[in-house]
Amino acid sequence: MSDVLFYVYSEAGHDEKSSTGLPAYFVQACQLAAYYYKQNKKVFIYTENQQDAFTVDEYLWQFDGDSFVPHNLIGEGPRYGSPVEISWLAPQHPRAILINLSQNIPEFNLNFQQIIDFVPAQEQLKINARMRYSAYKKLGHTLSTQDVATTSQESTNQTEDK
Repeated sequence: MSDVLFYVYSEAGHDEKSSTGLPAYFVQACQLAAYYYKQNKKVFIYTENQQDAFTVDEYLWQFDGDSFVPHNLIGEGPRYGSPVEISWLAPQHPRAILINLSQNIPEFNLNFQQIIDFVPAQEQLKINARMRYSAYKKLGHTLSTQDVATTSQESTNQTEDK
């Protein structure tokens, strides 16, 4: 079974749209994709719909040259996809990491070593995330959570220590 990590946005302030206009968890998903790419892991970002996939794709193109993440929408790019693939459809090639931006558990969730999911602070999205958490648990996945406020504070502290 997969390890599933939920990033929890416990306060509305951490969940609001970023300066990019995207939901904060979309931005974090792209940052995590960049992190895993640097770890030589293949990533699949699963979105709710085609428009969300295009939005994530466009945001990844805006990363500066030093942090560029090779990515493509499913069916584009190299034959076996680039290191980060984005789609609202099932992946066509094996990947280690699934970043779920959908409000449902993908049917293909058992094909990944690790799954990243999000619990936004907005009430309806939080309810949907609780249902995904419960469903992952019933499937036998190993579950853990990480509070985004704690993660942000730790990152700030590490930067200040340097």
